[in-house]
Amino acid sequence: MTPSDHGFCSNRITTMSRREMLKGVSCGFGMLAFAGIAQSVCARHATPPNPLAPKDPHFAPRAKTVIFLCMSGGPSHLDMFDYKPKLVADDGKALSTGRRRGARLMGSPFKFTPRGESGIQFSELVPNIGSHADKITMLKGMHTDIPAHAQAQVQMHTGSFQFVRPSMGAWTLYGLGTENENLPGFVTIGPNRGNGGAQKYGSAFLPAVTQGTPIPVTNGNRPATVENLSRARFSRSAQRKQIDLIQRLNESALRRSGDPDGINGVIQSYELAFRMQDTLPAVLDVGGADARTRELYGLDEEPTARFGRQCLMARRMAESGVRFIEVTASGWDHHRNLRQSMLDSCTGIDKPIAGLLTDLEQRGMLDDTLVLYGGEFGRTPDAQNGDGRDHNAKGFTMWMAGGGVKGGFEYGATDDYGAEAVDGRVHIHDWHATILHLLGLDHERLTYNHAGRDFRLTDVHGNVVRDILA
Repeated sequence: MTPSDHGFCSNRITTMSRREMLKGVSCGFGMLAFAGIAQSVCARHATPPNPLAPKDPHFAPRAKTVIFLCMSGGPSHLDMFDYKPKLVADDGKALSTGRRRGARLMGSPFKFTPRGESGIQFSELVPNIGSHADKITMLKGMHTDIPAHAQAQVQMHTGSFQFVRPSMGAWTLYGLGTENENLPGFVTIGPNRGNGGAQKYGSAFLPAVTQGTPIPVTNGNRPATVENLSRARFSRSAQRKQIDLIQRLNESALRRSGDPDGINGVIQSYELAFRMQDTLPAVLDVGGADARTRELYGLDEEPTARFGRQCLMARRMAESGVRFIEVTASGWDHHRNLRQSMLDSCTGIDKPIAGLLTDLEQRGMLDDTLVLYGGEFGRTPDAQNGDGRDHNAKGFTMWMAGGGVKGGFEYGATDDYGAEAVDGRVHIHDWHATILHLLGLDHERLTYNHAGRDFRLTDVHGNVVRDILA
């Protein structure tokens, strides 16, 4: 594509990028005024090499795309995927030891049933996901460091709860680039603005162009969109001339700047967003989905419509070459009223997730699309407020499907009450190392030099969980 085909609308940009953009415009106007060359500003600029062009992985990948189904709030593993008959048998008994001594155990009120040829136990809350048992690897020995939402969410996304670090989506984009230059390579659909906010899809010290593009999702039938995606004031050719001017100013600032990454990020993001105006609206508009697809994802039902639209958008983006897609469902912090709250939350996501897995498989995409499911931690086996569960970072369940993992496989276990991981323990660092491995990236070699040292997603930790690889 030639420079004349490129350009950009004022899409969402990080605070740093906005500052760099303003600095670029300011410096550029100063140089133009002194040089007396304002009349030549609209000449076509030379677009820098695309930093998101596809890159070779470290070794043959098993997956080329990630869809992360993020359950924000800490879903209860004990009521969905981690069947504990002893906990059910001891329902109402008081704990005699440990920090929660005196608290009364609460067995799951939901019935579990073995599903598929593998016989993995799923609760009645997720019957549709259970129908895909033989495609799924259950990670039942998950654990993390902090039982607080914000810190655990940030660690799940970036590997650190203490410092500002790049998100795993940004690392993936930095390591592999993306296959469609007209769409962002990293997208987060319906992100939860709390519990870490933009850190969860930020680029931190990586090039700004690797940050995620947030796509808000509204209730009702209004299509999802990105701010300033439509050309409200200018024709395409007029906007192209406007962008050419701004890019020349940015390039002037780039030649004088001590921070080329920031300004390069602005230049590239402007070019990407211009192209997005022609491509992204069709990907986001699920209103024209056929009857079969609408039924598959639950688009015309409540409460599945919202998350169904998110999952369908994720499939379309994966099909279009977007590298890393996150889809968020909030509201999993069930400290009370567990029976009804869990029923409501699971009903909203069960059919859409099952529909996504079915759709990916039928389109031949599941083999190279890694689907991740999980939240920042699990819940306690004892009751809180009589009919709720508290936070539990010591043991919980996440799962993976497609993208090179075994199907119908359980790895790891918690104790008899589901309180703590005791076998096949997988820390968030190990989870990150395994995701990168499935994408063909060695987590110890995927580094970026910043402030005098090489950083990586897993810091100095992490082991690939090789037992789950197909």
